[in-house]
Amino acid sequence: MNLPLNLEMDGTAILLPVRAQPRSSKNGIEGIHDGRLKVCVTQVPEKGKANKALLKVIQSALKLKRSQIELCKGETAALKVFRIHEISKEELYTRITAAAGKSR
Repeated sequence: MNLPLNLEMDGTAILLPVRAQPRSSKNGIEGIHDGRLKVCVTQVPEKGKANKALLKVIQSALKLKRSQIELCKGETAALKVFRIHEISKEELYTRITAAAGKSR
């Protein structure tokens, strides 16, 4: 399976590039755009509210435990990178495909 998503490895963790869309009408994964997972959240981007919402949306959509995901780049930017632990690249691709397919 070949998704147009730029997943990179960082040791045993996978780096998931995300394009955040705060102030959206709904929370959810919108698909893959420009090599990044596009994630919409209703929260505003202030005091980390949108980042917390993004984490919850990604965690829920990809069926991850809270301990498996962390924001590692882009605290205040729309383009973010999350570090995902304890999952194979193939399994993560499968879950992303399923989550991105539901949004259409």
